[in-house]
Amino acid sequence: MTDFFQALLDPDAAFLRHALFAGLIASFTFGIVGSYVVARRISYIAAAIAHSVLGGIGAAIYFQRSYDLPWLTPTIGALAAALLSALIIGIVSLTAKEREDTIIGTIWAAGMAIGLLFIHYTPGPAVNLESYIFGNILFTTRADLIITAVLGLSVILISLLFYNKLLAVCFDEEFARLRGVNASFYYLLLLCLVGICVVLLVQLTGIILAIALIVLPAATASRLTSRLSKVMVIAVALSMLCTTGGLAISYSSQTPTGPVVVLIAAGLYILSLPFTIGRARLRKKSSP
Repeated sequence: MTDFFQALLDPDAAFLRHALFAGLIASFTFGIVGSYVVARRISYIAAAIAHSVLGGIGAAIYFQRSYDLPWLTPTIGALAAALLSALIIGIVSLTAKEREDTIIGTIWAAGMAIGLLFIHYTPGPAVNLESYIFGNILFTTRADLIITAVLGLSVILISLLFYNKLLAVCFDEEFARLRGVNASFYYLLLLCLVGICVVLLVQLTGIILAIALIVLPAATASRLTSRLSKVMVIAVALSMLCTTGGLAISYSSQTPTGPVVVLIAAGLYILSLPFTIGRARLRKKSSP
């Protein structure tokens, strides 16, 4: 791992610094939004949104090459698909009274199918799907770093600005409605924040592993404390640890970064299990 930290000082290793900064900046988003996801128990919705972004990526690449639209990048396509999927899932669940698992499965499958079809008909050289499915943070450019910072800062500001409203929706939606909170609006807002978070994750861990870094650090943090604000702080720290450790280990061992980051997050989650067992035993002893 010392090779990694020495390489960060190399003038020719700008790509490595970009990757580290992107991971650290995005960690704030993962920790904050992931805490809401775990508290609201919408991990499967986050997974559906993550897989649906392939549709937006495929469409962006197709129209970019077919109609010479250099501004239509895969990131823009992924962001559009993520927000659209989030709104469809939320609106259908709230207004049509459709079973949530049904619409989740539909968005999940349809998004990937649409993306694969667009990529199949995309003119020009074959599209490298591996970088989108499994991610590669080492390909992060200065422009990607700026986009990560802008999107991440936007999510953080919105999350903190509406903290109390989102907190109420996560823990007691009915009570929030009785207090005059527009629970439906804030639920849709939360899903949109999840969508933006997913887009930030595609570069780091790819579509397949994106859900892991949203859920695992926050789930680990929730085993250490029950207060949501503290969960967020711990989850951000854990996300930073996972991304930095994953980069360092993968650089030294020449292995893919995304899977290493996820395995570190999973390992920390497993190590946190004794805390849950211990807290449950204490509650049992203290109960009459």
